Amino acid sequence: MSSSDRSSAVGVNRSYEVRTYGCQMNVHDSERLSGLLEDAGYVRAPEGSAEGDADIVVFNTCAVRENADNRLYGNLGRLAPMKARRPGMQIAVGGCLAQKDRDTIVKKAPWVDVVFGTHNIGSLPVLLERARVQEEAQVEIAESLEAFPSTLPTRRESAYAAWVSISVGCNNTCTFCIVPALRGKEKDRRPGDILAEVEALVAEGVTEITLLGQNVNAYGSDIGDREAFSKLLRACGAIEGLERVRFTSPHPRDFTDDVIAAMAETPNVMPQLHMPLQSGSDTVLKAMRRSYRQERFLGIIEKVRAAMPDAAISTDIIVGFPGETEADFEQTLHVVREARFAQAFTFQYSKRPGTPAAEMDDQIPKAVVQDRYERLVAVQEEISWAENKRQVGRTVEVLVAEGEGRKDDATRRLSGRAPDNRLVHFTRPDEPVRPGDVVTVDITYAAPHHLLAEGAPRGVRRTRAGDAWEKRNAAPESKPAGVMLGLPTVGAPAPLPAEPGGCSVR
Repeated sequence: MSSSDRSSAVGVNRSYEVRTYGCQMNVHDSERLSGLLEDAGYVRAPEGSAEGDADIVVFNTCAVRENADNRLYGNLGRLAPMKARRPGMQIAVGGCLAQKDRDTIVKKAPWVDVVFGTHNIGSLPVLLERARVQEEAQVEIAESLEAFPSTLPTRRESAYAAWVSISVGCNNTCTFCIVPALRGKEKDRRPGDILAEVEALVAEGVTEITLLGQNVNAYGSDIGDREAFSKLLRACGAIEGLERVRFTSPHPRDFTDDVIAAMAETPNVMPQLHMPLQSGSDTVLKAMRRSYRQERFLGIIEKVRAAMPDAAISTDIIVGFPGETEADFEQTLHVVREARFAQAFTFQYSKRPGTPAAEMDDQIPKAVVQDRYERLVAVQEEISWAENKRQVGRTVEVLVAEGEGRKDDATRRLSGRAPDNRLVHFTRPDEPVRPGDVVTVDITYAAPHHLLAEGAPRGVRRTRAGDAWEKRNAAPESKPAGVMLGLPTVGAPAPLPAEPGGCSVR
């Protein structure tokens, strides 16, 4: 069936809204869900629409945090009376929580029309139509991947930066993590397919890509090439017009010297690394079934800094894992002080049914976990601020972002990311600047979580990415509402870039 046929048979210009929770993998999956729905004739609900105004509401869920199901059912409960007043409104639930809970969702919320899993997101338009025609809920959970998601239509949220999946699934067995059971074993894309997607994105105006995998630097294990990831980084360096390459998230076990060399020697691979620590204690790492120890982790940090002295390194840390002693926690503080992370996303251990850690003895009392969490956050805040102060006086190129500076209008500033991914707020230039353009600024002030460039910018470089943003926003369609994913502050147990054991965090 052609797209035009599907439009008349399925969407008929009905509006949709996608609500996304969790990691970058879910964000990218939501771009595909939006692409599928628009390919089937649905239209994005206008930005600022009231809750319940959309004809179709899709929840793309996360199962990592303990309160994930409470959050979902609370949101579903608010929509129930709205749906009762609006015949024809449909609600769909997908993602990791849907893969885990399956029929439970419809039992607890019988007004839900569609439940689909992580392996069959491409089925959503068909399931919505089937539910409409048959007037009963459709639950379809595939046990394995039906098709690599990158083959599906994609409605990207940014005109200048893009996610590119290089693999799905995970072969690790971390005792705190439920995601491998929900996302399946690792499956790698062919390098040629990845590079073809990157080249197509660059041709559309994208200048920054983030290579995405649930264990991104294990790429190659499925295709039998241990150096496949470093080769992929170098190949990205040969793509003309691609200015910035990032990746998330690697696992210390698979972080090899050839990857460090590729990062240092490939000019468009950014001097930034997000590598989850989880714990600094060898005893806890063993209980977590993490296949590295403190010495190995700090050794990687040392090698990265030797190759890229100005690299900004961030991490994930779990506090209060079962059995964690005060001595174990002190080892985590030791690693934090030694590594001097630019940023750390810290989380209190969250028990997830179905994981080995949930059944372990010596679960830590909440008050103890809270105390350790606050102490860790205080140490990391001090380090983040000190590391940011080292940036004062430097001249950096900032890729202008859309929507990252909540106070920009009041301060007459713009915001964007430096090459090392630090957030920079800068004085608005006299000449017009668009998201996707590059502005050269001098850093004058540092806060723990951002930098300021208070003087007049040194220069503005208009880019193809800015042209692409301008073209998109000149179109008659409404500006995309975006997904519900914020950048958490250090210590905030908020949506990712880093959930402990989350599907793109290893």
